[in-house]
Amino acid sequence: MTKIAVLVGSLREQSYNKRLAKALEKLAPDDVEFDYVDLNLPLYNQDFDGNYPTEAVKLKRQVEAADGILFVTPEYNRGIPGVLKNAIDLGSRPWGTNSFAGKPVGVVGASSGSVGTAVAQSNLHHIAGFLGAKLMGQPELYLANSADKFNDDGSLVDDSKVRAQRYITAFTTWVNREKIVD
Repeated sequence: MTKIAVLVGSLREQSYNKRLAKALEKLAPDDVEFDYVDLNLPLYNQDFDGNYPTEAVKLKRQVEAADGILFVTPEYNRGIPGVLKNAIDLGSRPWGTNSFAGKPVGVVGASSGSVGTAVAQSNLHHIAGFLGAKLMGQPELYLANSADKFNDDGSLVDDSKVRAQRYITAFTTWVNREKIVD
């Protein structure tokens, strides 16, 4: 079984990014398990480094137990949402305990706008590089004009489904090739 920790950068219940994550999960091979990380977390504070909050320890353990990490991000003001950056900060701290290091990572995103999430995904590529994660570069998955991309049951439609299938197949293959083996 391949386990993917999924960090969805939107807290909104009907988020397009949550829908995208769930659609990718449905398209994933049967031997792949998605483990959704709760991003309702305290704001990172270096004072935590001596006594880490329980929620942050749980996040770190989920990331460490996963074979790969999937970031699913909206784009806010041409960047990643604060909740996602906060989760990354909590998961990579305290210094010397970066839970993302060496993990295979994928980045996707959905947006109601026509530009998609290209800038936010670019931000995450830079962050993943700094964290020492193994970033999958291709294929990319930007879901623009997301309101028109889902059926009532949450499944993707038309070309979006084809591109999502291509992405999740490539990503799970990447994770299985690159995952850390103890």
